[in-house]
Amino acid sequence: MMFYRRKVLLAVLECFGGQLSKLSLQKILFLVSRHQRARSFDFLPYHYGCYSYQIAWDISALHKYGYICESETQYELVNQHGFTSQLKPEDKSAVLHVFRTYGGFSSDELIKETYVNYPYYAIKSRIADRVLTTAQYQQVQQQVPRKEAQTLFTMGYEGLSLEQYFNKLIINDVKVLCDVRRNPLSQKVGFSKGTLQKVCDALDIVYVHLPELGIESSKRQSLHTQRDYDELFADYEANHLVHQGAGLDKIEKLLADYGRVTLTCFEASHCQCHRGRVAHALVNRPNFDVPLKHL
Repeated sequence: MMFYRRKVLLAVLECFGGQLSKLSLQKILFLVSRHQRARSFDFLPYHYGCYSYQIAWDISALHKYGYICESETQYELVNQHGFTSQLKPEDKSAVLHVFRTYGGFSSDELIKETYVNYPYYAIKSRIADRVLTTAQYQQVQQQVPRKEAQTLFTMGYEGLSLEQYFNKLIINDVKVLCDVRRNPLSQKVGFSKGTLQKVCDALDIVYVHLPELGIESSKRQSLHTQRDYDELFADYEANHLVHQGAGLDKIEKLLADYGRVTLTCFEASHCQCHRGRVAHALVNRPNFDVPLKHL
């Protein structure tokens, strides 16, 4: 059974004559998402504007299963399967509206259109200063988060897409992402160490893995109630974290050097994740005066 979002992607290709350049497909799907009540894809600011890693992963899967062929610069439908007719009425309407509005736009015109109307997504662009007027580029610069106050953040990725997760980091002007998982692997696509480090590098965020602050996965197998979590974390504080002064020192050094640091793990709530206890241990250190914020 095909993911619905992939049907949206294929329907876009179908409406646009069966082929689009790689840049254009990202921009067209972004514009479609602006007209959807439930967005099929999330996007983040990237080197050429709005970008979705999920789209790239889905295209790879669709290529593997024979729905799409790929050249160096474009994607092409292998067969027309009537994907547009398989969409919900509101999503079909969104796709057709974008086709009627932007069907004749080149890749360069789509880039400029999205930069001008959605300047936040151009803040990481390598070409914004070349394709925009001075006034338009100033609008982009005004969207760049500039927050200098030292802050320790914590954030989990549960329930978030990779793009939603990194948008939170960008908006809060986070400079360093500290992964406090013992084993930085995830069944959720995009959240294993390799991908996190790659995306951090692309977005000028420093990625640091501190496995010494993690909890063994074997101890996390029977967590059903908040009491279960509280008992686990009490044991973690008393028998493990108390011996991890060097790891806490590393975080303090990162705060001193970069100012804005996020501790990350899986759980959405810091009350159900040991990152909350790591943050608590830091806040209770003598002379630690950096504010704490849970994202």
